[in-house]
Amino acid sequence: MPARGGGGRRSLAKRHPPLPSCGRAATIRSFRKAAADLISYVLLGITLGFAASVQPGPYQTFLISRTLQDGWRRALPAAFAPLLSDIAPVSLALLVLTSLPARMENILYLVGGLFLLFLAYGAFRSFRTYAFNQAALLQSGRQNFLKAVAVNLLNPNPYLEWGLVMGPLLLKAWRESMVTGIAMVSSFYATMLLTCAGIILLFAGIGRLFPKVNRILLGVSVVALAAFGCYQLWLGLSSL
Repeated sequence: MPARGGGGRRSLAKRHPPLPSCGRAATIRSFRKAAADLISYVLLGITLGFAASVQPGPYQTFLISRTLQDGWRRALPAAFAPLLSDIAPVSLALLVLTSLPARMENILYLVGGLFLLFLAYGAFRSFRTYAFNQAALLQSGRQNFLKAVAVNLLNPNPYLEWGLVMGPLLLKAWRESMVTGIAMVSSFYATMLLTCAGIILLFAGIGRLFPKVNRILLGVSVVALAAFGCYQLWLGLSSL
């Protein structure tokens, strides 16, 4: 009579045969590709989130103004305003983009690339002629979180960014994997919120040095916007 242990192992081996070496290699390649895609989309979200948060505009002006008037503790909640104000532009962009034919998405990559290059040019001009007027910021009245949401909601930049850049990239990431889509959006907003909070704390701590630091951040954003503008153009041209 054969031993129970040996027979059990043989029957288990018959039910679950080991994967062939070619199957294991394919699994490893698939895992590496998924990990590389995830990392690339996370880096994309981080870069675009940073570039969006350091661009001079109504929202950044509001954050600095609030810090000057009320201190960083009262200004800090305003850094989270995009989580509420971006619901409208994100929803609108995705609603429109999902109803467009696939051919239009390729054109949007090209338009989005040109838009990023346009933003890079504007950031470069701001970098060259950057001037910080603290007196003008102090003239604005006391604001609150809902007013910060309103400032960002009426700002056309989020609509353009989501309609031309973030929206098409999110749909592309989502088609590849739900995880990569969520990771890209999460890294984008996490970077944006942390950068806005950093601007508030930086200005509250070293207000006199802020113009120089912000000018450096603008210079970094010029490079980031130009690089991803070229990447968007490459996506559009390669898919035509």
